[in-house]
Amino acid sequence: MGRRLFKCLCKCSSSGDGSFNRRGNGENDDETMSASLADGPVLVELFSSQGCTKAPAAELLLSRLVRGDFQLDAPVVALSYHVDHTGWKDPYASGNWNVRQKAYVEALNLDGVFTPQIVVQGRAHCSADEEDALLSIIAHAPRFPALRFKANFQRPTSEALEVTLTGALRYKVDNNVDNVMVALYESGLVNECLSGENKGKVLYNDFVVRKLEKLCTVDDISAKKTLSVTVTFTLWDGFNSSKCSIVVFVQNISRQIFGSQYFQLPDDL
Repeated sequence: MGRRLFKCLCKCSSSGDGSFNRRGNGENDDETMSASLADGPVLVELFSSQGCTKAPAAELLLSRLVRGDFQLDAPVVALSYHVDHTGWKDPYASGNWNVRQKAYVEALNLDGVFTPQIVVQGRAHCSADEEDALLSIIAHAPRFPALRFKANFQRPTSEALEVTLTGALRYKVDNNVDNVMVALYESGLVNECLSGENKGKVLYNDFVVRKLEKLCTVDDISAKKTLSVTVTFTLWDGFNSSKCSIVVFVQNISRQIFGSQYFQLPDDL
């Protein structure tokens, strides 16, 4: 599309009550872990639409980042938001993701939204077809201690997933207000594109955000303070826990990310 307002460019164990406990990335039993080992992952967020001609390459790039193909010093946690402001039909699109992308546009003082766009740690962005620029942004992105949560998963009903997270942010929140967010994403999605520049093509998508919730708001707490919060997700038809994971991250009112952690859901949840 042309340039305008929008452009196309661990093991888990059953707890006996039907719930599951899982340890996520960034956890380490050594509380004296050095600062260098405490560096957590970099959160990379893709805003895309299946109808955009550059979308398949952008999705592949995201998968390669997480897979470690580029041998980056920092591990990458990825989220892919499918937007619908392009006007093309996308089975995974949500107007909520339009709002999130526009919030980044305001926070980063950009002219407008476009796809496919990548935002790194909520602080810098580039087009998903600018591979070298993206790798440089990730390499220079600020890193923070990985969040140290344990997750407990339950299915109170067939239509719901309940997630309880207990742990610490591992950094001091002082004179600031931060939101602890949790995203539920699905990988291994395959479908035929029904409209747009990729109409008729079979597309493959990973890290597709299906749900995003605010767990809680925190201010003026110590790095070691224990938090315990629960969120319930309403599930979609065809939900398969073996394809799904959650990402927990902390984001301030300026949209900057201050740590993240991911958990893969148990296969038999």
